[in-house]
Amino acid sequence: METVTWEQVLAWRLRRQFVDPAAGGDPVEVTRRLAGVQAQVASAAELAIAVRQAEPSPGAVPAALADRRLVKTWAMRGTLHLLPADQAAAYLTLSGAHRNWERGSWQKTFGAIPADLEAIAAAATDALSGGAVLSREELTAEIVDRTGSAHLAEVLGSGWGTLLKPLAWWRVLCFGPPRGNRVTFVSAAWLPEAPDPAATVLRAYLGAHGPTTPELFDKVWLSRGVTPRARLKGWFAALGDELTEVDVEGERRVMLAEHVAELAATPPSRAVRLLGAFDAYVLGAGTTATEIVPAARRAAVSRSGGWISPVVLHGGRVAGVWQDETTTLWEDVPEDALVAERARLTRLTAASG
Repeated sequence: METVTWEQVLAWRLRRQFVDPAAGGDPVEVTRRLAGVQAQVASAAELAIAVRQAEPSPGAVPAALADRRLVKTWAMRGTLHLLPADQAAAYLTLSGAHRNWERGSWQKTFGAIPADLEAIAAAATDALSGGAVLSREELTAEIVDRTGSAHLAEVLGSGWGTLLKPLAWWRVLCFGPPRGNRVTFVSAAWLPEAPDPAATVLRAYLGAHGPTTPELFDKVWLSRGVTPRARLKGWFAALGDELTEVDVEGERRVMLAEHVAELAATPPSRAVRLLGAFDAYVLGAGTTATEIVPAARRAAVSRSGGWISPVVLHGGRVAGVWQDETTTLWEDVPEDALVAERARLTRLTAASG
């Protein structure tokens, strides 16, 4: 078993995720490498991509969405993501594998049973057929009209999308072009099938965010730990010899065997980088990963309301947070490197916006 340090792991992730160096190509390539980009805040998603590109192109993300190379939909952890369209079905299959709508507690909380969801899905499929583009309010009205489920109108129209998320995972709908400040929905029937969903997702995740364990993969990234344990272990087991264990400072972690030699040869990084809110580098490992986020500083990174702060990275560790022109550091960071990174971020933001 290869033995590596956390400094090596973090430096390897920085390179694999196009953080250091910023060597990513177009938005589809970056999104594919990161195993999706969280898009609860559209500007944060665009920054997450731009900061990984040497030369971001203005309007490239909206263009990729418009020509259906990217798709925006609810995926991992029930949150909005940008996904490469040709692999999206794989992520959606795993995102809904927990089938939480079959639990009595879920049904009691939201007032819907599986039969209700099936009726809602059929109604939404019909309403979005023929290329229809509907706002949340319009889609809710169409569903209520077709199903008579007036008692579900409030939940259907909620910005949380609780009853619509299973429909996203079933590829009934995805997000369409925004209509001013309103979201819209379109049919997701155009998304191609994924022949081996678990293998597709695990290869992508491990190639960017490994080494990990099955439990951490599910708890911090996929479903907050609610995927059935046997199913989760089966996904990893099915990759067979593609996976191998490594020792990371006494912890046994699993990663793709093809990347072990590269990881073992990776020296520690001293790079200083600024990443925006909800960045995949933090979300991929989770804010409870003390090798990245010091335990005493987690509240500054993972804030109330589910907000993940923009962060200052030094050697792959979160050394502080930033917002606009204000930076709060809790570790020593080379001032010249921080100034240079702020200047780079300003240029990238201007170029991508």
